[in-house]
Amino acid sequence: MGLRWHLRLAATLVAFLVIAGQSVHAQASDTTKARDTTTVPADTATRWGAIDPGKGFTVAKTDDGTLAVSAYVLWRYLNQLPVVEHYEDHLGNVLQVKARNDLQLHRILLSFLGWIYLPDLTYVVTAWTVNSTGQIALVGGITYTVSKEFSLSGGIGGLPGIRSLLGSHPYWLGTDRFMAEEYFRPGFTGGVWAEGEVARGLYYRTMIGNTISQLGITAAQLTRYMATAASVWWMPTTGEFGPRGAFGDYEDHQKLATRFGTSYTHSRENRFAQLSSASPDNTQIRISDGTLFFQTGSLVPGVTVIDATYQLNAFDVGLKYRGAFLQTEIYMRRLNRFTADSSVGLAHIYDSGYYVTGAYMVIPKHLEAFAETSKINGQFNNAWEIIFGLNWFPANTRNMRVNLYTGHVDRSPVGSLFGYYSAGLTGTVIGLSTSIFY
Repeated sequence: MGLRWHLRLAATLVAFLVIAGQSVHAQASDTTKARDTTTVPADTATRWGAIDPGKGFTVAKTDDGTLAVSAYVLWRYLNQLPVVEHYEDHLGNVLQVKARNDLQLHRILLSFLGWIYLPDLTYVVTAWTVNSTGQIALVGGITYTVSKEFSLSGGIGGLPGIRSLLGSHPYWLGTDRFMAEEYFRPGFTGGVWAEGEVARGLYYRTMIGNTISQLGITAAQLTRYMATAASVWWMPTTGEFGPRGAFGDYEDHQKLATRFGTSYTHSRENRFAQLSSASPDNTQIRISDGTLFFQTGSLVPGVTVIDATYQLNAFDVGLKYRGAFLQTEIYMRRLNRFTADSSVGLAHIYDSGYYVTGAYMVIPKHLEAFAETSKINGQFNNAWEIIFGLNWFPANTRNMRVNLYTGHVDRSPVGSLFGYYSAGLTGTVIGLSTSIFY
């Protein structure tokens, strides 16, 4: 199924959601005046740090600085079906899909943030745990804001290579990224970044980092290569796109909100492991049949890729109007300039893909229905998915919700304990989660 088919399907899904909920939405808009703790501020160039935490609770305020505590807690049930399945990679190896069925206190973020000594000098320190992987990280950043046009930060941050890495977490339609986003994206790394609003509604962020994914990598393993990334986005109609540039129109925009963006990432990536080890430390990059790119034998049996150049272009468009939300992002990734311990037989690997997602607030401030489809056109495999779900907001705020979704995935190239997918999976994914954010 090609791009045209998926775009038509997504448009049909969004139209169905809008029509089905329009009468309920109109009635509830007149009668619902419940407390809403989520405001609609214009996006700001000032970011607290790597995870962009919430305002939290203020626990100290002095002439020399402030301290607030913020947290995000996510419980999740995940079921992948069928229980037993095998798939074949591009070399003909038959591998087993490691299907999951588990209950997890999946993710906890605890942040300490404020300003110190100078009101324009802000900081954040975040304890970041993913219990599904046993991962614990202590990350953060320091930011000095010169003006709305320019601020400078240093710390652990997300490379701005796709839209969801620019501070929208946890205001997504799901609680984790869907397939195409997860496959193409860069990750979090140590670095320095600058950002600002150069004209009304026109923003930028640019970053230099150590690699596209540094978490779990020590300084001794890093090379002298650097990763660079930049993103520009324009919001011409309203000058904002909801809090954090959120997915979904919880805020019920009465004027059409629009966002147009483009992002680029470049990095010379290294395997970060001894050649005697079959599994690399750098697991951010996969090829389209689900194989870890730096794994021994990924391209040719017995051959190990040591270095490669990673380039990603992304383009995104988003719309919000009266509870309806529609967004798409298109990806083009190239891997080339391979250094290996023997010939790999090809000069480059080129993959492309996209997602289209839509949502509608069926009951304003309470119930949101959403749908998503994505496609990956890979050099070694083509993959697609379709997802349907609901978000219920029991406390009249974005910051507390119950998320339910189900969908079908075909030959997923993505596999991690962090997200929704196992490599090679063809079948059904079911998820139920609840989260609190303050």
